[in-house]
Formats: sequence, structure tokens, C-alpha cells
Amino acid sequence: MATIYDVARLAQVSPATVSRVFNGTTVSAAKVEAVRRAAEQLRFTPNRTARNLRRQSSEVIGLVIPDIENPYFTEMARGVEDVASEAGFSVVLCNSDSQVEKEATYLRIAIAEHMSGVIIAPASERTRLDVILDTGRPVVAVDRHTVYDIDGVMMANREAGASATEGLLAAGFRRIAYIGGPEGIDTAAERAAGWRTALATGAPEIAADELLRFATFRVDGGRAAMEELLALPERPDAVVAGNNLIGVGAIQVLTEHGLTPPQVGVAVIGSLPFTTLSPTAVTVVRLPAREMGVTAARMLLERIGGDDQPPRTVVLPSEILPAGAIRA
Repeated sequence: MATIYDVARLAQVSPATVSRVFNGTTVSAAKVEAVRRAAEQLRFTPNRTARNLRRQSSEVIGLVIPDIENPYFTEMARGVEDVASEAGFSVVLCNSDSQVEKEATYLRIAIAEHMSGVIIAPASERTRLDVILDTGRPVVAVDRHTVYDIDGVMMANREAGASATEGLLAAGFRRIAYIGGPEGIDTAAERAAGWRTALATGAPEIAADELLRFATFRVDGGRAAMEELLALPERPDAVVAGNNLIGVGAIQVLTEHGLTPPQVGVAVIGSLPFTTLSPTAVTVVRLPAREMGVTAARMLLERIGGDDQPPRTVVLPSEILPAGAIRA
């Protein structure tokens, strides 16, 4: 099924121009003719409901993320903005602080300000999207699943957790702990499941439960959980950090205890935003955050343009950079 992007490429115009043509906005006669010819050739038919909504909406999309201070979401936001800007749309960045109530306020603002659609990294499993979906506006979920039948762009989280653990096992570590974000967030749970599977396969003698900690996705969460793990009668010889900021907190605590990596193995899911360590001291499972933003923005703009195919989920792979690997 052809999309607004296919029409734009064939007509050699921007997706925003295609949208304007089908919504009756003033566009040069030459571009109108090029778009209509391309649409006819591709048998593209804009969704009527989307067209009616589009006439009442501004060329603005909302991006709701849980932590604006996390470089992972900053990188993702850059991908969204690059695609939206190229298509003639502006992006309003909203920071929910992982609070469902604050998130709900931003969704109501998106409606009140006639935004064309929303990209959202849900604050928690309690996130509610009914109020905006009821308006007919398209919504794309990123990083985390929702209970709604909508488009989504996710990371291969279980594989990332397994890869991080396997990297440490390959380096000779056995008693490998895991620190994740809140257990109710599927990102944290899936990465922990990957860790558990890899540990059970590579070090079946290790009791995983006592080495599992769920915390916040922030530096303080990593610090508190690492302190708990070091206080165990038999402390771990390595740790998988469930995201970049948890990794920073864990490394801080290890260093304060004189256990600077790679003396204790550390694998971080997500690139470390800052550390005084050599970049070869830590295993990193790199997540394509910018690609997530780019993909989500394209999916949203296709929906805004009238794409009415069934909801789809795109899963992006990670890349492991073992400790000692050369990093660009």
C-alpha cells in the first residue's frame, strides 16, 4: 500500500506538500499536478477521516518523553525533529518526568493546541491514551509498549540484555548481577529477562534472583542498587546496567569502593553519557536512539497524511561493543 512518502518521492516534493495538496491548501499548480499524477500512478487514496482532522490541525506534532535529561531521549528527539522539520512540521517537546498525571496534561494540551499527532514514550504501564485517540489523532509509541493497538517503535530489549550478559561471560565473569529500571516498565523487565536467560545458559550454578535489582532509570537508582549488591555476603564480580544512567551510577559506586572496571565487569545497555573511565573498560550495548526517533516520526507523518494500514511495530536491533573494542 502506497504512503504519503511514496507519493512525495515520485512527485519529487516534500511529504508536507503532498499533505497540503490533499487538504486543499494553496500550492503551485505544477506541484499539484505532480502530486496528483504520482498519487494516481501509485493508486494512493488519502484517508478521509485523516483529511478532515488534518484541516483542523496545525503542522505541529507533540513528543512526550519521560526524562529530558537522559541523553538517550535527547538523541531520539533529534531524530524526530530532523524528519519533522524536513516535512514542514514543528515539534513540541514535553517532559513527563515519568509521571502519568503530567503526561495526561500534555496530551490534553496537544488536543487543545490542535497538534496533528503525538509520539510518546509512556511514563508507566498506567499511561492512558484514550483522550487523544478518541479525537482521531494518530499516536506512535516509542521505547515502551502500551495496551493500545497503535504504531510503535521498540528496541530488541531481551536481546540487548542477553548480549550484555554474554559479553561479560565471554570475558570470564560468572557472578553477574543486573540492575534495571522500574519493574513495571516493559523495557526493564525484558532486558532483565534477557540477562536471566543468558546467565542460566552460561553460568547455571549462579542463583540469579539474589543478583537482580530493580531501581529507577536514573543515576541515583544505579547507585543505590550497586551499594546493595556490594553489601551481599558474596558480591557480584560483574554487573549489567539496564540503561545508560544506571550504568553511570553503578560505575560511580564501584569506583568509590576501589573496584574500578574492568576489575569488576560492567556492561551498559545504552551508550554511557559521561564517565572518567577509558572507553575500553566497559562493555556497551549501543541502542540506535536516533533511528528510533526517525522511524517514529516517519510513521506518524504517514498516518497524518492518510495512511490507514493496520498498526505495526518496528523493532530495532542493538549493537554490542565488548570491553576492549575500539569505539568511534
